[in-house]
Amino acid sequence: MTTERWAIDTAHSSVDFVARHMMVSKIRGTFTDWSGAIDVNLEDPSLSSVTATLVVASINTRDQKRDTHLLSTDFFDAAIYPHVTFISRRVEIEGTHLKVIGDLTIRGVIKDVALDVEYNGLNLDPWGNKRVHYNARITLNRKDFGLAWNQVLETGGVLIGENVEIEIQVEALREVVTAKHLPETKPPAASTDTPAPPLG
Repeated sequence: MTTERWAIDTAHSSVDFVARHMMVSKIRGTFTDWSGAIDVNLEDPSLSSVTATLVVASINTRDQKRDTHLLSTDFFDAAIYPHVTFISRRVEIEGTHLKVIGDLTIRGVIKDVALDVEYNGLNLDPWGNKRVHYNARITLNRKDFGLAWNQVLETGGVLIGENVEIEIQVEALREVVTAKHLPETKPPAASTDTPAPPLG
């Protein structure tokens, strides 16, 4: 079976995240504007691949003041780095799960990450279109990508936790054209440890 191109249906998919607030409670948020595509090989998932792009300005934590702060230079610096991107490099099969390994770029910093992915099946929608379903999880340390702002609490600890839990729900629709490979996409020129220079 060949590898087929599937477009992510963002109307039925989501990218959500959770971070600790004041060491105890949790802040939840989502990105509302993003896109992506998957090249799926159902017989041999290791031949599959994925790309995705998130618009940083679409972040939504249900608090406008907090969202504005997240877009500032203290965090994403969205005016200079407007996108978050992921480009997979390989897929490993681990029992009933997949490990999708690739390059994640946030604020111009590229890191090698591994998504824990669960395949939830394939079905037909009421119009006869094939749809495939996945969910993925990963925990990131935001400081690894230069999102280091924080405040020390008088009672001890910090205002915002360093680790951010990310959960991705994906529903993808098979495109008419079959593709063996995703188009070659070069990530932004950046060090794995140092933010890339602002885009002119």
